[in-house]
Amino acid sequence: MPSTNHQHLVTLTDPRSPAAEAFRTLRTNLMFSSLERPLTTLLVTSAAPEEGKSTTLANLAVTLAQGGRTTILVDCDLRHPHQHEIFGVAGEPGLSNMMLDKQDVPPLAAVGVEGLSLLPAGTLPPNPADLLGSRQMETIIAGLKSRADVVLFDAPPVIAVTDAALLASKLDGALLVVSAGRTRRDDALQAKALLERIHVHIVGTVLTNASVDRRLKSY
Repeated sequence: MPSTNHQHLVTLTDPRSPAAEAFRTLRTNLMFSSLERPLTTLLVTSAAPEEGKSTTLANLAVTLAQGGRTTILVDCDLRHPHQHEIFGVAGEPGLSNMMLDKQDVPPLAAVGVEGLSLLPAGTLPPNPADLLGSRQMETIIAGLKSRADVVLFDAPPVIAVTDAALLASKLDGALLVVSAGRTRRDDALQAKALLERIHVHIVGTVLTNASVDRRLKSY
């Protein structure tokens, strides 16, 4: 079993905690939001760096797999990838290697969670936006969809670079992560506007780093 970074995966280390329950609630909300509009591919991004998007996505992926949905998590942050560190697997080969070598079979990594696989970012390329915006990426997305019930994509912050917007336009929806006490209101509004400008379906917002009421007990 891979040596996961337990610090980030509360859904595995403390599944009865309020935080883990919050991720299961997020999973349920996403399922209900897609009853009329299928949501098989989902991008998770943030307005700015260090807002918890990768940790949020990793825990969401775990809960989806635990809920019986075959899930593939794709690290499309080809600038500062973190998913391989969170799950304790090699960072390459991965998505970029698959694209550059024109591979049809994705080099998926087992992460020790039944029903969940990770496609790491791979070797960091000099032109991430060009790769993510290419027709080849569309082919890869279609191939991944045929292998899982849901495919999740970790993308760079939407304001900093165009990567997230380019990728989101090819997917069913996007989830925006904002951090309490860190994300500036103007940045959050700008990120929302950037995605809406290219007609991305924003399925919701996740608030991280929020204060927890200590009176809540695990049960």
